[in-house]
Amino acid sequence: MADRHDSQRPALGAPHDNASVAARLGGEPFELPARGLAFAGYRASPGTGVPGAAEAHSPAAPRTAAPGVGAHGTGAHGAAEARPGAALPVLLVHGWPEFAAGWEATARELLAAGYEVAAYDQRGYSPGARPDDVRAYDVAELVADMAAVAEGLGWERFHLVGHDWGGIVGWAFAAVHPERLASFTSAASAHPEAHGRRMAEDPDQRRRMEYMRRIRRDPAGMREALLDDDGALLRSYYQGAVPAALVDSYVERLSEPGAMDAVLSYYRQFGEGAPIAYRPITVPALYLWGSRDAAFTRGAAELTADYVEGPYRFVELTGATHWLPEEKPDEIAAAVLDWASRHPD
Repeated sequence: MADRHDSQRPALGAPHDNASVAARLGGEPFELPARGLAFAGYRASPGTGVPGAAEAHSPAAPRTAAPGVGAHGTGAHGAAEARPGAALPVLLVHGWPEFAAGWEATARELLAAGYEVAAYDQRGYSPGARPDDVRAYDVAELVADMAAVAEGLGWERFHLVGHDWGGIVGWAFAAVHPERLASFTSAASAHPEAHGRRMAEDPDQRRRMEYMRRIRRDPAGMREALLDDDGALLRSYYQGAVPAALVDSYVERLSEPGAMDAVLSYYRQFGEGAPIAYRPITVPALYLWGSRDAAFTRGAAELTADYVEGPYRFVELTGATHWLPEEKPDEIAAAVLDWASRHPD
C-alpha cells in the first residue's frame, strides 16, 4: 500500500526538478516516449508567463506548442504548427554530471527574446531511459535519442545548444543530421576529433582526462568515490561555479539507485562502438569556451576551427570555468541569440 503522504513529498531534486523549472518558466514538463524509453524534460513558449517574454519583443510570432504535452507530463507528441515568420525553436542538451535544469537561466533569456525552448534529461539521467547494457550508451544511440526527442516535440528543424556531453553528441548530430539544424552551439566541448588529436599531442590535455580513464578502469569504485560522504568528490568537480542549490539537486538525483552507474556508462562506451561521423560540419557552428575550463585546453579549443567546414565562430569567455550553463547563462544566451539571428533558417 502506498504511503498516503507520498504525494506531498517534494520531487527528487526539487526545486530544480523539471516540473518546478517548467513552472517558473511558464511552460510544461514532459515525459516523452521515444525509442522504447521515456525522456523527461520541460518546454516553454514565448509569452507564457516569463517576465520579458512578451510577443512585442519577439523576433517573430511565437510557435504553437505541440499537442499532447500536459502540465502533468503526459507526453510530447504531434507536430508544432509554426506561424508565418516564427523563429525556429532551441533545443538545450546538458552534459555530465548535470540535468536539464541547468539550462533554466539560459532558457529564460531565450524565451524573453521570442524563442520556444525545450531541454531534456539525456539517456541515463531520465529514470525512464536508463538501460543496463553499457553498449546502450554509445554516441550513436545518444544521437538517435536527440533526433527522436526533437521529432517527439514536433520539431523538424531547430537550433541546437549542447554542453559537455550534450556538445559531444551535438557535434555528431550536426554531422549526421545537418538538414535538421539551423545552427549548432557547443558550450565547452571541443570538436571530438580536435580533442582526440590534442590528447595524443599534449600531455596537459591527456592529464585532464584522467578522471575518464579512472571511470573506465574501475566504474564501481568511481561511483562509490563520487557519491561517498554526501557526494563530496562530485561536489568538488563543479569548481564552486554552480549554485549550491543546483549542486544539491544534481547530487540527490545522481544518488538515486542506478543513476550514477548509468551516466558513467557514457565514458565506458566512448570509442567502443561502431565509428560515428563527426564530420563534415557544414551547419553554422558556434563554440563557447571558458578560459578556466578544467577539461578542455586552449589547444583543443583553438584546433576545433580545423574541423568545421561551414560558418564558424569561436568565443572565449575569459575567467569562466567548464560549467558555462550554470555560471554564464546570460553570456551563453546572448551569443546564441546573435548566432541564431545570423542563421535563422
